[in-house]
Amino acid sequence: MESLTKIRVGITHGDVNGVGYEVILKTFSDPGMLELCTPIIYGSPKVATYHRKALNLTTNFSIINTAKEAEEGRVNIINCVDDEVKVELSQPTREAGKAAFQALERAMVDYQAHLFDVLVTAPINKNTIHSEQFDFAGHTEYIEQRIGNDKKALMLLLNDQLRVALVTNHLPIAKVASTITTTLIKDKLMLFNRSLKYDFGIDAPRIAVLSLNPHAGDDGLIGTEEKEVILPALDEMKEKGILCFGPYSADGFMGSGNYRLFDGVLAMYHDQGLAPFKALAMDNGVNFTAGLPLVRTSPAHGTAYDIAGKGLASENSFRQAIYVALDVFRNRKIEKEIHRNPLRKQYHEKRDDSDKLKLTETDNND
Repeated sequence: MESLTKIRVGITHGDVNGVGYEVILKTFSDPGMLELCTPIIYGSPKVATYHRKALNLTTNFSIINTAKEAEEGRVNIINCVDDEVKVELSQPTREAGKAAFQALERAMVDYQAHLFDVLVTAPINKNTIHSEQFDFAGHTEYIEQRIGNDKKALMLLLNDQLRVALVTNHLPIAKVASTITTTLIKDKLMLFNRSLKYDFGIDAPRIAVLSLNPHAGDDGLIGTEEKEVILPALDEMKEKGILCFGPYSADGFMGSGNYRLFDGVLAMYHDQGLAPFKALAMDNGVNFTAGLPLVRTSPAHGTAYDIAGKGLASENSFRQAIYVALDVFRNRKIEKEIHRNPLRKQYHEKRDDSDKLKLTETDNND
């Protein structure tokens, strides 16, 4: 097999009873997508064929045994599940959850073996996939634990106009206030700032930080977290050179469109950030897991059981997820090349008033 030159995109099929296969197959019905990348689907050829026939789609794919056999110019699919897996469109079933986990776990193994470059995950049902093997609130937490190498992940939702990151992810509202600390906010700001710079190529990112309480606490009348927890974090990060501003009352900030003035918005909890984001960007939004060695994206929508099997699902969000993964991968590669051979430090001679450079000195602190 000739060496692959296009970026290899691992794709997990998600919940087989949802719209995962529909958006995958629709995305690669466009031959132009194969000019951009080499897709490797972790799933089931049998289930893919079922969805293709049910939806009257024409996307062809090649069945391979391992990711090493993936060929450019083709949609490659690896069987990761029991051939007898039953598809029950629009229904949440444990069998579908098991199939989703098997595909995801196989992808993790292959990533560690360097068999693909980026990962795009189709939507899962967090309830049906839950098991002794998958005791996590979602993809983000699972991937962080599975291949993060002790690095922390940051959930980031984005489209062309808005990037929203979260301090807390899939956490009950009753636990949010006690979980949010100055240290946690600082950690998330550092991750967010780094991702905006190195994953998205923004030299000096401006980050807006939302408040925890309504009206940013109304100077302590509705809550003190803004004064006691959030502001100290912002002050410390500003001293480190991070351009962070706030805390802003979430309703007024999003409603006024002020998010357009910033490169990113850090929300305190899941629905505070994702509810306005999905209202603005449900059709083209992308979920990106920042902070980890693996570049992983997914469409912003879920399994969409209500329209599964009806041919109504839009593939735009899934296609955008591929685009974002490719862009981030390239940006990281460029950044790595830039820092591969840093310029040697130069020293002026101290013995006279000349501007002669002394290039033979070394810095003992390097």
